[in-house]
Amino acid sequence: MATVTISPPRSRPLVELLLLVLAIAAGLGGYILTSLNRTDVLPANIGMHAAILVVFAIVADLGVRKLAPHADPVILPMAVGLTGIGLAMIYRLDMSYKIMNDSLPPESQYPIVGIKQLIFVAVGLVAAAVILIVIRDHRILRRYTFTAMVLSLILLLLPLVPGLGREHFGARIWIYIGPFSVQPAEFVKITLAVFFAGYLVQNRDSLAIGGPKVLGLRLPRARDLGPILVTWAVAIAILIFQRDLGTSLLFFGLFVAMIYVATARVSWLIIGAIMFIPASVLAVNWFPHVGRRINIWLNAFNNDVYQAVGGSHQVVQGQFGMASGGLFGTGWGRGYPQLVPFAQSDFILSSLAEELGLTGLMAILLMYLILIERGLRAAIGVRDGFGKLLAAGISFSISLQLFVVLGGITRLIPLTGLTAPFLAQGGSSMVASWMAIALLIRISDAARRPPTPVEPPARSEGAKA
Repeated sequence: MATVTISPPRSRPLVELLLLVLAIAAGLGGYILTSLNRTDVLPANIGMHAAILVVFAIVADLGVRKLAPHADPVILPMAVGLTGIGLAMIYRLDMSYKIMNDSLPPESQYPIVGIKQLIFVAVGLVAAAVILIVIRDHRILRRYTFTAMVLSLILLLLPLVPGLGREHFGARIWIYIGPFSVQPAEFVKITLAVFFAGYLVQNRDSLAIGGPKVLGLRLPRARDLGPILVTWAVAIAILIFQRDLGTSLLFFGLFVAMIYVATARVSWLIIGAIMFIPASVLAVNWFPHVGRRINIWLNAFNNDVYQAVGGSHQVVQGQFGMASGGLFGTGWGRGYPQLVPFAQSDFILSSLAEELGLTGLMAILLMYLILIERGLRAAIGVRDGFGKLLAAGISFSISLQLFVVLGGITRLIPLTGLTAPFLAQGGSSMVASWMAIALLIRISDAARRPPTPVEPPARSEGAKA
């Protein structure tokens, strides 16, 4: 009995290993250069730091090879490289904060978060491993489409629960459980992507059906506008009750991008823009915190705005820092990024641009671009519609978040408070980012896995030759 065999694609472990070595070198190099440039000696714990990074990378690599052997060999190294660079910059800022804290009272001292961030990375890797172990086939998640929707709503509402959520810097987006704080919206990016993917793959045919034609553009039917109206309403509710402009923009943009991918209709993008513009105008006039962000964006260098409490000081300092970096930067440890408020989180890209220059910033953005491209490649290659939409949604989520962060610190758009994935200080963001990477790895494994060999039907005994 003849069988049709399909040879599997060539394994590329050496490519992944080489990229991982380069990724570790990028993070470890920043750590070493910071110490050399500031103290003229190697850091005392260089061996331990190097061992931790190497162990993290090796364990992650072996886990992916075992659990997702056909996965794209580029996704993991890009995530490891970005994480290592972020850890190096956080360590560099910690060095400056320790010196500054010597002259500050306890209540005004800067937090030292390098060790905590290492722990968050470890937790993120464990969470990613759990996802790869438990979810052997990403299509299983489609069964939980509406469970993901309910979970998303619960997570979004948690910060509003009295005694559990607290307002922090004007936004109510955190919950506190004992000594730990969690930002639920970071995980909602994943659960919403699962819900959107499941809903759209089930309803994309009806959503793609055209309605009336206006100015040469085929609009969707009125009854199909429900999903985007509900998403728009949820985004506005986040803006009103949690005062979180960044998350509101991210969720609405994610849905519009995914519905466009599902239907391939430009009209959905136009409808999204039409709904966004008047909502923005109303938000500026109705919500003071949004109005302040817009005023800072438009009048950052106005002295009154700069001197005001919660004014444009952070944005202006960040821009001056990036400008002082020039083309090649001041060098690791030789700049003054510590003068920018929240340099470890909201403005870590500004900190990196100051010390690595425009060239270094472009290299980091290229790493993000490669990661996003590989996610979209997995979306194109995977055979099922749910996987296509989920991989595209995760990739769009990373790209939208990066655009909002970079646009905010460069004043292309108003500052929103979102942080750069993998780079910025923050436990919730780090863990959620690695969970998203695990899903991309799982989907890319399915996309690159050779099809199951198909046996031709057996010929009956009476069949003619």
